Amino acid sequence: MSKRILSWAFAAALVVGVGWRILPSAAEEARVLPAPALDEPAGQGSSETVVLAGGCFWGVQGVFQHVSGVTSAVSGYAGGEQATAEYEKVGSGRTGHAESVRVTYDPRKVSLGRLLQIYFSVAHDPTELNRQGPDVGPQYRSTIFPTSEAQAKVAKAYIEQLDQAKVFPAKIVTTIEPGRTFYPAEGYHQDYLVLHPNQPYIVFNDRPKVENLKRLFADSWRAEPALVAKTGM
Repeated sequence: MSKRILSWAFAAALVVGVGWRILPSAAEEARVLPAPALDEPAGQGSSETVVLAGGCFWGVQGVFQHVSGVTSAVSGYAGGEQATAEYEKVGSGRTGHAESVRVTYDPRKVSLGRLLQIYFSVAHDPTELNRQGPDVGPQYRSTIFPTSEAQAKVAKAYIEQLDQAKVFPAKIVTTIEPGRTFYPAEGYHQDYLVLHPNQPYIVFNDRPKVENLKRLFADSWRAEPALVAKTGM
């Protein structure tokens, strides 16, 4: 369902006096998960990139823009071809793309393992197959697009670690899809949470994720977000 339609539905619910709490939010159940037992060694360079998908890219981008050590978080598409990397086409669920966020980070300040811990703890629910909350379809799947074999190894080991520890009531369905190209989304999708903080969809689905990041990962919290408008795509 279109996020525009969902926003209207949430707004209508408020008008008729329906409280937000009638609709469950996975973000409200966020908790700090165990840190990865396997992590990348401290990077020698100053910049690395990983692409993460976990439902609507507005919220995922909003979370990682506030993580200390992240220098850029860009909304976009990964998993399909360049010709179909457009919002309306991806929304059909038939392009192979997932709404994703390219996270560029300084490995001297934040590790891949820490980013994945935040990703699984507060950015989305990794046990929902081809959906996140009200958004349904393979374009909203939980996927890690590693940019190196080392990243893929860390991601695979962490998923196995969390499943073995049974930290979720269901099995993690996050896929690992290496070798995929990332395509930045249209400009109006960038910095969406920051620019539209009171939009009903954002209020219910995404702002709680950012609030949980601040609450649960205070040592990784950065008040000033790394905006695409400032860092570029």
